[in-house]
Amino acid sequence: MRRKGIKLYQRSNVVFLELLARQFPGCGNIVTFSQFLFIAVEGFIFEANFGRKRPAIPIRNYFIMVAMFFTVSVVNNYALNLNIAMPLHMIFRSGSLIASMALGIIILKKRYSVSKYTSIALVSLGIFTCTLMSAKQVASDSSLNQEDGPQAFLWWMLGIAALTFALLMSARMGIFQETLYQKFGKHSKEALFYNHALPLPGFLLLAPNIYQHAVLFNQSELFQVPVIGLTLPIMWFYLLMNVITQYVCIRGVFILTTECTSLTVTLVVTLRKFVSLIFSILYFQNPFTGWHWLGTAFVFVGTLMYTEVWNSLGPFLARCRRRRRPKEE
Repeated sequence: MRRKGIKLYQRSNVVFLELLARQFPGCGNIVTFSQFLFIAVEGFIFEANFGRKRPAIPIRNYFIMVAMFFTVSVVNNYALNLNIAMPLHMIFRSGSLIASMALGIIILKKRYSVSKYTSIALVSLGIFTCTLMSAKQVASDSSLNQEDGPQAFLWWMLGIAALTFALLMSARMGIFQETLYQKFGKHSKEALFYNHALPLPGFLLLAPNIYQHAVLFNQSELFQVPVIGLTLPIMWFYLLMNVITQYVCIRGVFILTTECTSLTVTLVVTLRKFVSLIFSILYFQNPFTGWHWLGTAFVFVGTLMYTEVWNSLGPFLARCRRRRRPKEE
């Protein structure tokens, strides 16, 4: 039931994020700030007990983790300003398994089976296919003159570079978290709070952009919230719903890590991204060719291979057959 709830809130989160980005493409900073502020305030009250509860993991480790987390969040949201479409944004981020495996080999000296390396090849091929097709769409659909066309493509290339950097930084953060949890134990709620509270001063560097979009949000058309009858600018309503759904989604994932195996968590997150991608395409009618579908299939199948869900499915079906035999007899 909780897994279905996570997918539902993720789809809602994507809808409100794209509604915001379509109206104001440069609103990534105010969205990120709002998400961080909401989660930090909630954690300060309910997890940190108004600052009276000491962290189980030394605070200096959280500062390192937060620097990575803040950078990844800002860069991922800012990539939407660089001619990156939402479907490509989601597909690219789903390649986190590649980055995690690559850095695991380099930093932790891990070795993997042939099936794991095959999954890397499939996910890489899927991302390359979708990236290449999106590059052609930027060139053909931009409706710009010959002078502006190359400029749009260069902005798109910068967006791809930003997504690549965020992907690698996110993988490095995952390895850092893994070593911390092995040493100090798992404290998901505490990590959720400090990952969002400590970066808040960094948003002072983005204050002019945040204030600019707050003014633009105030100038949007008025909207009456159903049931409660409150009237407010519609962009603030979209932002509020995005923040709430993001909170429920990320909190659900953090709780899932303490209740399920890593295989189950990885599979749920992968399916969540895939369903969100399909929902974004259908709801907003984003351009999506057959090549995009092929690339998405490669990413999805490669991710499932990485989680070894096929190996788990066989014993599960065998147990189901054994349970059915007495009933049939």
